[in-house]
Amino acid sequence: MPNAADRPRRLTVERDGPILIEGPVEIVGEDGTVTVSDRFVVAVCTCRRSRILPWCDTSHRRHGAAPHSRADRAGRDKNEPEETTP
Repeated sequence: MPNAADRPRRLTVERDGPILIEGPVEIVGEDGTVTVSDRFVVAVCTCRRSRILPWCDTSHRRHGAAPHSRADRAGRDKNEPEETTP
């Protein structure tokens, strides 16, 4: 399902939430499985907790926000080196 050439596809990234994509969309999984939705907006899971992957089922709300990286978990800037203990 190719995108319409008259306008770019809009994606909205929500911190600690799904990626919202203006539809219709076709998602190809890492195993080659193709999932299609012709809804006007779809929510794609980024936390991988959803029971209906690739779609978001709001599981991220029940489990709390998962940190995105080790730097985020430590509460410091991603560009700062991590401290190590000998």
